[in-house]
Amino acid sequence: MEQNYDIIIVGAGAVGCAIARELSRFQLQVALMEKEGDVACGTSGRNSAVVHAGFNNKPGSLMAELCVEGNQGFEALCHELDVPYQKTGKLLVAFDDEDMETLRGVVDKGIRNGCKGLELIDQQRVNKIAPNIGGIGGMYSPETAIFDPFTYCIALAENAVQNGVVLYLEHEVTEITRTQEGFRIIAGREPFTCRYLINSAGLYSDHISELAGVRGYQLYPCRGEYYILDKIASEYLNIPVYPAPKPGIGGLGVHLTPTIDGNIIIGPSAEYINAKDDFACTPEAMDKLFREAVQLLPLLERKHIIGNYSGIRPKQAPPEEGGFRDFVIKEEPECPGLINLIGIESPGLTASMPIARRVCDILSDHMELMKKDNFIAQRKGPVRFRDQTPEEQARLITEDPDYGEIICRCQIVTKKEIRQAIENPLGVRSISGIKYRAWATTGRCNGGYCFSRIVDILIHEYGMDATEIRYRSKGSELFVDEARK
Repeated sequence: MEQNYDIIIVGAGAVGCAIARELSRFQLQVALMEKEGDVACGTSGRNSAVVHAGFNNKPGSLMAELCVEGNQGFEALCHELDVPYQKTGKLLVAFDDEDMETLRGVVDKGIRNGCKGLELIDQQRVNKIAPNIGGIGGMYSPETAIFDPFTYCIALAENAVQNGVVLYLEHEVTEITRTQEGFRIIAGREPFTCRYLINSAGLYSDHISELAGVRGYQLYPCRGEYYILDKIASEYLNIPVYPAPKPGIGGLGVHLTPTIDGNIIIGPSAEYINAKDDFACTPEAMDKLFREAVQLLPLLERKHIIGNYSGIRPKQAPPEEGGFRDFVIKEEPECPGLINLIGIESPGLTASMPIARRVCDILSDHMELMKKDNFIAQRKGPVRFRDQTPEEQARLITEDPDYGEIICRCQIVTKKEIRQAIENPLGVRSISGIKYRAWATTGRCNGGYCFSRIVDILIHEYGMDATEIRYRSKGSELFVDEARK
């Protein structure tokens, strides 16, 4: 039986979740489709976790306009959704006179884009801001921030669902047919209809566009690889540090970024690849990452490394061109009702809410968007035990003894927090879903202590069979046949 909606959004990354949340303000029937088993499984969950200021983008571009707009509203949005956020500023480092000249151009471009507070600084000021960083000078951006992109996407989706949006996980869109009233789609082998279709499928947005009959878009996957450093290295750096940008590369260069949880990440590299799902970390790229990171921060040693990962940018610019092309955000004239979002790479996270508002503006040309009287703007996240005072921790344990049992020793995650992650509003029960909600398994032991305890809780307290337990989505089952209990 067909399920009918006013609007269907394809893709539950940051932009898709932001659109869902923004549309949930209105009296509409909205569905959000995602092919994976959770939100933020693609580019939105595999990046540098930086709220960009907007000085890297071409003046007059959508990228620049929406990045600056997003930056200026991001702190208030994170406060509304209870998402960890910290305004750290950012430092771009020059190693020679040519780099300093490049940074003069960056400041000029940023000023034209509307960025606030950008300034060129000398070596003495660089040493004051980041004492362990080299270079002869640099550029300082006070409006740059760091945040938790997983919690951000989860919070947007939870708030959207709280306000009536229906989320369909593991519903890959395989067919799209134009009808007189709009669209008929097949997702997760189920039929759906809608009046308007919003294509926010990230790396696969060119494919979704083609399914809808609009050809001509092609995205080129560009992989960026990262190292994760132990928290012991956090004493060396408390601000994102980038090299002066070089022309022609597919990203912003290898940089060092503190995370909201106290680690430092190194990366990304920038390498065009053939497959959109090739998240490998390669010896050549990882060695290059470390060499370039040491140039920025000489105190780094390989013993600080505890993990790695990679993400893939959905680039419109082919390898022979490199660099960046502007966002595509438009209703397709040849397919009325289809709103395409193509090539939403960095700074897509920063710009996600302004992009959502732009989509609402397009829809408002065709339909009256009537606001709900009962829209709930606030979303409250779970309590982080490790962030509480000793007195508050004692009170929590008295109220619920599960706060007194530590499941993840590296990150100090309690059994209560694991339970909250398992019982999340989106219904996700994968190991990665628990990881990104409670932050267990992300410490130096990489789950060596807590993984088996989480599995034990899923089996003995939530009734899951061992063979049902997955790392992420279908096909990532962790156990086969019988498992000893």
